[in-house]
Amino acid sequence: MSVTTIKKNITSDISGAIQQTVNSFPLLKEKRNEAWHTFQQLSMPATKNEEYKYTPVTRLLEKNFSFPTANPSGHLSTLQDFSIPELDANIIVFVNGVFSQEHSSIFSNNSEISILTMEDAIVQQTEVCLKHLSAYIDLKADALANWNTAAWTNGVFIHIPAGTTIEKPVVIHHIHDTRNGQVVSIGRNLVVLEKNSAVTIVEKFDSIGDANHFSNCITEAVVAEYAELNLYTIQNDSGKRFQYGLTQIHQADSSRVNTYTFSLNGKLIRNNLQLTLNGEGIESHMYGLYLLTGDTLADNHTVVDHKKPNSFSNELYKGIMDEDSKGVFNGKIFVRPQAQKTNAFQANRNILLTDKATVYTKPQLEIWADDVKCSHGCTSGQLDEEALFYLRSRGIGKETAQAMMLYAFAAELLDNVKHPVIKRYLDNVISERLHKNF
Repeated sequence: MSVTTIKKNITSDISGAIQQTVNSFPLLKEKRNEAWHTFQQLSMPATKNEEYKYTPVTRLLEKNFSFPTANPSGHLSTLQDFSIPELDANIIVFVNGVFSQEHSSIFSNNSEISILTMEDAIVQQTEVCLKHLSAYIDLKADALANWNTAAWTNGVFIHIPAGTTIEKPVVIHHIHDTRNGQVVSIGRNLVVLEKNSAVTIVEKFDSIGDANHFSNCITEAVVAEYAELNLYTIQNDSGKRFQYGLTQIHQADSSRVNTYTFSLNGKLIRNNLQLTLNGEGIESHMYGLYLLTGDTLADNHTVVDHKKPNSFSNELYKGIMDEDSKGVFNGKIFVRPQAQKTNAFQANRNILLTDKATVYTKPQLEIWADDVKCSHGCTSGQLDEEALFYLRSRGIGKETAQAMMLYAFAAELLDNVKHPVIKRYLDNVISERLHKNF
């Protein structure tokens, strides 16, 4: 399938989604149409595009998927295999992009808090939903973001009123069942935190079956003054999973955001994380860990845009690459002329376990202010042979010693995880992966 053909066939899918948009919501239809027309004008991502230089998304879509697509029905007998043990949470489940009422459970006892599917939110929370939907994403830059904006089918809408904290985390399960054929899902989430509110959200991606599946998922978050958002993304798919994800966060004065991205399995993973710090006194932390084996490719692109003075951002991403895997990290920090007194730090550290494993890392700073403290850096190397020898001289086997050292490397990120149950779950999953695969 040529690039022209795949784009034509995706356009056919988009056209069908727009036609299904309820006519009583002209603004939504207008947003979809605008994204559709922009998609038609943009090129599909290719290696000639600097932002996708090492990530051949389009070529892999051409090779592995057919469009238009009709997803097979997914069947999930139990959520137990995919849940986070002992986590008391609000649960929303999508199987092949379709909301599963059977496996979802919302426990919020505050009637002013909205935790809805996007399909319901358009009807029940029209004003808030359409005010913020696509309001902060640069749709001129990426065809895949326009594809999502024009064709998303469902997702999660969370609206938290001022002065309110959701005590129980919200877990969004994206489960792909490919036992009856390929699956393509287009999902959209919108999170709106009003002044002095707080929430913890976990997006978890899992799969069953051997056929290919591709997900295009965008999460938009608006974090008002003094609000706090803790956002976890856990990607632990089995099988032939391809994912494009974009998380766009807009922060106001004195807000707090912590993001945690754990890429533990999958075929191709492209994560775009973009934070706009549009206020003073903002604090933002971004943590990422990618554990890659086989021929997995994980590409993390981050952007932090400091627009106003007196804010702080800190970013730490780590990667462990084994076998033929490939990691990509491209981090950008912008400090605008008016953003004096900015503190911004960025680091990317990688361990390569074989000669075939590769990593491409490019930390970037663009500073137009003169009274700032900013730094960035990256390291790539192998395990310390002296430390490995020391452990083995104490009677520890080579594989166990190697796993211990890799765990210590990853533990710095786990130390920053706030929620104790989520932290314990991630600790167990990462420890098991390191002892089993590395």
